[in-house]
Amino acid sequence: MRGAVRSVGRALHLPVTGTARGIRKATHAHGAGESGLGKLIELHAVNGAGDVMITVALASTVFFSVPTDEARGRVALYLAITMAPFTVLAPVIGPLLDRLPHGRRAAMAGSMLARALLALVISGAVAGGSLELYPAALGVLVASKAYGVVRSAVVPRLLPPRFSLVKANSRVTLAGLLATGVAAPVGAGLHAVGDPWPLYGAFVIFVAGTFLSFTLPPKVDSAKGEDVALLAADEEHLHGPHRKEARRPGLRTVGPAVTHALGANAALRCLSGFLIFFLAFLLREHPLTGESAAVSLGIVGVAAGAGNALGTAVGSWLRSRAPEIIIVAAVALVLGTAIVAALFFGAFLVAVLAAVAGFGQALAKLSLDALIQRDVPELVRTSAFARSETLLQVAWVFGGAVGIVMPLNGTLGLVVAAAIVAVGWLTTLRGLLASARHGTHPRPRVA
Repeated sequence: MRGAVRSVGRALHLPVTGTARGIRKATHAHGAGESGLGKLIELHAVNGAGDVMITVALASTVFFSVPTDEARGRVALYLAITMAPFTVLAPVIGPLLDRLPHGRRAAMAGSMLARALLALVISGAVAGGSLELYPAALGVLVASKAYGVVRSAVVPRLLPPRFSLVKANSRVTLAGLLATGVAAPVGAGLHAVGDPWPLYGAFVIFVAGTFLSFTLPPKVDSAKGEDVALLAADEEHLHGPHRKEARRPGLRTVGPAVTHALGANAALRCLSGFLIFFLAFLLREHPLTGESAAVSLGIVGVAAGAGNALGTAVGSWLRSRAPEIIIVAAVALVLGTAIVAALFFGAFLVAVLAAVAGFGQALAKLSLDALIQRDVPELVRTSAFARSETLLQVAWVFGGAVGIVMPLNGTLGLVVAAAIVAVGWLTTLRGLLASARHGTHPRPRVA
C-alpha cells in the first residue's frame, strides 16, 4: 500500500519537478546560471506574469462603467500626480542606488512589494467599486516602469563570458513575454471565479518576486570601476585618442550613433504610450466591429504583444548587424503602417498598427543595445544603458499624456501617431545613415 502511494506521489510530482528543471536548464544555459543572468531571467518572468494578472483584472472594472470624459480626467490627473515626480527623479535614481548597499536588489524588491500591496488595494476597489482603483492602478504602472529602469542597469553586470548585451536582453525580454502568455489564460480563469481573484494571484506572484530579487548576485549592487555617462555627442567629451579634457570630470559621451538611435527609439516609445492611452479610451466608445470594449482592448493588446515577441526574436537573430540600418528600417516600417492606418482607418488596421509598433519597438531597442555595447566604453556602459532607459520611459509618459487629451477621433489620432514617428525618423535619419556609412569600427566580440 505504502509503495503504491509513493508511486502515485511520484507520478503527480514528476510533471511539476520536470517542468521546473526544464525551465531552470533553459534560463541557466550558456553560462547564464554562473553569472547570475539566469536568476534575472526568472525574475523578469515573474514580473511579466504579475503585471498581466493585474491587466486581466482591470479589463472589466469601473474603468468601463465611468463616463469616458470623467475617466479621462481622472487618468490624466493621476498620471500627472504619479508619473511626473518619477520622470523628474528618475535621472537621480541610478547614481543614488550606486551609493546604497544592496541598492538595486532592494529597488527591484521594493517595486515587486509595492505592486503586491497595490494589487490588494485594487482587489478591494474592484469589489466595492471604489475610486481608489485609479491611483492604485497607476501606482502599479509607476512601479513597473521603475523596475524596468533598474533592470536595465542590472543586465550589463550579469553578462556571461562571450555573451553580447543584445543576446542577454533578448533572453530576458523573451522570458517576460513567454510568462505573460502563460499567465494571461490563468488570469482569465481566475477572473471567471471572481473579479478579485487575478489580483490575489498577482499578490502571490509579486511577493515571490520580492524574495527572488535578493537572490541576484551581490555584484548587481556594485558600481566599482564604473563612471557616469553623459547622453551627448559633442567633441568636447569624445572617447579615444582625440578625446579632449572635459570641463566636467567624470562625465563621458555615448557618441553620435547612440544619441541618434536613442532619439529614434524615443519616438517609438512615445508612440507606444500614445497608443495605449488613446486606444484605451477610443475603443471604449467605438469597440472593434462586433466586440465589446474589453475584448477590443484585448485583441489590440495581443497583437502588440505578438509583434513585440516577433521583434525580439528577429532582433536576437540579427544581433549587431548594421544596427543603425535596422533602426532606420524599423522606424520607417512603423511610420508607413501608421500612415496607412490613418488613411484607411478600421479595426483590422488598428490591430496591424499595434502589432507593427510592438515589432518595431522591440527591434529598434535591441539595435540600440547593440550600439551601446559597440560604441560605449565598459567604464560607462551600465550608466549609459540605465540613462537611456530612463529617457525612453519619459518619452512613454509624454506619449501617454498626449493620448489622454486627444479627441476620440480614430483618423485624427492615428495622424498624430504618424506625426510622432515621422518627427523621430526625420530628425535621426541623416545621423544614423552617416554613422552606418562612416561609423565606429566595432570592437571584436562574440554574440
